Amino acid sequence: MSEELHKETRSIRIQTERSEQREHATPLYMTSSFVFEDAEQARAMFADEIQGNIYTRFSNPNTNEFVDKMCMLEEMEDGVATASGMAGVFTSIAGLLRAGDHIVSSRAVFGSTHQIFTQILPRWGITTTYVDASDNEAWEAAVRPETRMLFAETPSNPGLQLTDLEFLGQLAERRGLILNVDNCFATPYVQVPARFGAHIVTHSATKYIDGQGRAVGGVIVGRKDLIKEIRFFARQTGPSMSPFNAWIFSKSLETLSIRMDRHCASALELAKWLQTHPEVEGVRYPFLDGYPQLNLARKQMEKGGGMVAFDIKGGLERGRSFLNALKLCSLTANLGDSRTIVTHPVSTTHSKLSPAERQSVAIGDGLIRVSVGLEHIGDVIKDLDQAFGK
Repeated sequence: MSEELHKETRSIRIQTERSEQREHATPLYMTSSFVFEDAEQARAMFADEIQGNIYTRFSNPNTNEFVDKMCMLEEMEDGVATASGMAGVFTSIAGLLRAGDHIVSSRAVFGSTHQIFTQILPRWGITTTYVDASDNEAWEAAVRPETRMLFAETPSNPGLQLTDLEFLGQLAERRGLILNVDNCFATPYVQVPARFGAHIVTHSATKYIDGQGRAVGGVIVGRKDLIKEIRFFARQTGPSMSPFNAWIFSKSLETLSIRMDRHCASALELAKWLQTHPEVEGVRYPFLDGYPQLNLARKQMEKGGGMVAFDIKGGLERGRSFLNALKLCSLTANLGDSRTIVTHPVSTTHSKLSPAERQSVAIGDGLIRVSVGLEHIGDVIKDLDQAFGK
């Protein structure tokens, strides 16, 4: 397909080749395996001499289409779809690193990613050093001779801390490292890490890629030689995406730009309103005037994203009471949905971190994370306002 077309158009028009039925929309390919024309074709496919679908754990027309779209949006060469976002994060690391390798990561990462770094990877002799997300000197100082990968989640979950992708790309280039970026919060519509030197980008497709809370999945896209190693690992260990989920995600990408425009506009409006509320101690949103990293946000992001975080006065109990008083907004373990979701990270997503670990990434007892949905923002604000009152 012509690269002269805009991404919004290509995300709609990239499609698995039509069958003899001449279907307009890509059908579901719910099959575990694919038939070979003859023994020679089977041999050649298994020998990687020719490309084709063999077994859905390896590839499928639906997952292929989804990956092709994500590669286009993220401006990467190749990719692998996984059963969940965390399968994607783990596979993007385990597929490339070996015993004795070292990772330098932002301290501000999702709770499950933290557990992978601190509890799982050390079992195989892979170690991690955490640094402050915004401290460029600390990133540089943490690199050792055995360092192989830089890992960043920007904006971070849940505190919306940013990492300078251009600096990390330059550091990775100078030191011969792999830059792996979790781009889940931003989406490729808001931020394209490859433009700043990222070699690998991961997503929980469960979030904004789907956008409607229907399916669980993940995706890894990146440089072709790195994805070749990751694909080998995934093919043997089997964190495969269901064709049905891939079909959902591929169709959802057709509306990603429209949805993200609404998410971002509503999130900014909510952030501005929260700034003026007497029950709020501080608001975090990348494109909010006065945000400490506003200039960095404008350098590497097209918009501010759909996530807002704020600190409610009164701490832990006040935060729980606030959630219990909500009527419209959902309390659920997800984000990036068409429905606004409100979360208290200390008691849910980041509850496994120690108080000191949470403090180090500015997750206070009263931190509230809002995934701003597609409802009329006036109704969302009204719901939050009545919850504050109670």
